[in-house]
Amino acid sequence: MNTQLSEQSIKYLPGVGPKRAEVLEKEAGIVSYEDLLYYFPYKYVDRSRFYTVSEINRTLPYIQLKGRIILFDIVGEMKSKRLIAKFTDGTGTIDLVWFKGLKYITDKYKIGREYIIFGKPTEFGRSYNIVHPDIDETEDARQVANGLTPFYNTTEKMKQIFLHSRTIQNLQYTLLSSLNWQIPETLPAPLIQQIRMISLSDALRHIHFPESPEWLNKARLRLKFDELFYIQLNILRTAQLRRQKLKGLIFPIVGDLFNTFYKQYLPFELTNAQKRVVREIRADMRCGRQMNRLLQGDVGSGKTLVALLAMLLAADNHHQACIMAPTEILAQQHYATLIEFLKDMPVKVALLTGSTTKKERDRILPAIADGVIHIVVGTHTLIESTVVFASLGLAVIDEQHRFGVEQRSRLWTKNKTVPHVLIMTATPIPRTLAMTLYGDLDVSVIDELPPGRKPVKTVHRFDSKKAALYEFLRKELQKGRQAYIVYPLIKESENLDYKNLDEGYQTVQKVFPEYEICMVHGRMKPKEKEAAMQRFVSGEAQILVATTVIEVGVNVPNASVMVIESAERFGLSQLHQLRGRVGRGAEQSYCILVSSFKLSADTRKRLEIMVQSNDGFEIAEADLRLRGHGDLEGTQQSGEGLYLKIANLASDGQILQYARQIAEQILADDPELTNPANQLLQERIRTLFSRKFRWGLIS
Repeated sequence: MNTQLSEQSIKYLPGVGPKRAEVLEKEAGIVSYEDLLYYFPYKYVDRSRFYTVSEINRTLPYIQLKGRIILFDIVGEMKSKRLIAKFTDGTGTIDLVWFKGLKYITDKYKIGREYIIFGKPTEFGRSYNIVHPDIDETEDARQVANGLTPFYNTTEKMKQIFLHSRTIQNLQYTLLSSLNWQIPETLPAPLIQQIRMISLSDALRHIHFPESPEWLNKARLRLKFDELFYIQLNILRTAQLRRQKLKGLIFPIVGDLFNTFYKQYLPFELTNAQKRVVREIRADMRCGRQMNRLLQGDVGSGKTLVALLAMLLAADNHHQACIMAPTEILAQQHYATLIEFLKDMPVKVALLTGSTTKKERDRILPAIADGVIHIVVGTHTLIESTVVFASLGLAVIDEQHRFGVEQRSRLWTKNKTVPHVLIMTATPIPRTLAMTLYGDLDVSVIDELPPGRKPVKTVHRFDSKKAALYEFLRKELQKGRQAYIVYPLIKESENLDYKNLDEGYQTVQKVFPEYEICMVHGRMKPKEKEAAMQRFVSGEAQILVATTVIEVGVNVPNASVMVIESAERFGLSQLHQLRGRVGRGAEQSYCILVSSFKLSADTRKRLEIMVQSNDGFEIAEADLRLRGHGDLEGTQQSGEGLYLKIANLASDGQILQYARQIAEQILADDPELTNPANQLLQERIRTLFSRKFRWGLIS
């Protein structure tokens, strides 16, 4: 797309104007001609067939009729006022109903004239009606009833100014006609020949006005390739630039601290996966290039131990390390874990969070600045300007999707030479998503659990069997264990028939009067939340009733039961994260998924997968297939969501692989994209990513 179309304001397109342009921008993100062309239909309906009124039945999602309006009638008053038109085709009569624009309809459409009607039939008593149908003159039959008709997403505010799906289709036609159906190419001609796909002009024509299902498929393929290819080209080029420009600190020594810990203090033999990851990190740190590595590992796989070994390498080479966690509880747990691991080793570790007292801060900050402290554990407090390192050599970021790009990048400025970066996540990321979200990172995976960990037993129970569930819970509590009970909502919702937290808390108090129960949810003040959580962590409370705020980072080895109420409301990855809160000790742990009896086929499948599998990566892949990338944990936070308009990472993995392969070939021959043949690629990257994405040099 050339700059002209991306800079041409949509308000100048006939049929739009300033008011509609404002609504299109706010509701659909359409600002320019290019934005409109890339506002794709979400479905297509076959309008090649005409039905008769006598054929209408409840199984038909859409119908197209040819006939006449024989009567207009306005009924009701005020908000219930509506216009009803009796419409007949000779085989029967159906009501057409409008709630808005009544005068416009009666002025435009005439009694007795023949029209083509298209819409969704709704059963009303013993008859059917169509609300806000599309109406066309029969002379336009060839134009409107020509097979596949596109449907565009529209909001209530768009509909209020008559920006219906049909209007969007008309605007697409106006724009494409004004361009003579010719759109400037986004790919060089030799590349189009190589990939054997249709031109961009043909693709945009047939995505909005497909002549046949075959043409529609060709259009989708070309547009999906374009979208994924440019994301991959930009990610790979960014990674290449980072590797070239960012020289890394060289850690040549594997010294006393690392070796002593490894030989004398290691709490258990590392798994093969942990050993492999440590080797990858060591290779990064001594090669003279800045490490930018993503460490994926399921809950309990031993990522913190690997991070500690990396931090000891930094200390052996006279540099400091820090680990930044998204919550105080998680930071405190990392601190406690490191202290326990290191025991009496000569390694100074400090904890710095929002709760650190002024007295403590006055002691800790100078010690960090002087290099006396080797490892600093903290929350986003670490990025404050008052925190100055003598020499920060390694930054470990835990659950990084909880931090924004700017927050993370402020850590890098704390050293003259950018520190090595290790990003840890317990959210397993499917391969296609990892290639797109984290395509500029080197990825390490810990895919084994340490010895002695028993897989969590997961069962699905219906909420009609509560008595048996509470009995089981009581037996576990009597053994001295603790339990989580998680609810999806805080307050009663008018629209959703799900158990809410307040009600659940009261019920649990009545059922278990002999036990201490605490409650945690996202609307509590941070200090209240931390205090309640601490009561559970310390063992003072036996049951924690909570929303998903406990999803990441709470480590209570004594907790053996996770009850998830209204489990049908959660995605697979979220259920898996919640399940990961138990099974952290040596005892057998249980996850009980409680749902209503009425479940859709998809939901039933989701709960079955949870019962059958403990493998986070398998679950993440299934979640991607069932829900798509947009809903997955972490992909839409911190302004780093994926703005895919047509590609779907769940189903377009092969196109993504192919697009990445082509991008790699191009960059291998021309890393800076300076060849004249690649000028178009350079310009397109600039147009696409300068305003829509913020891909920093460091992820």
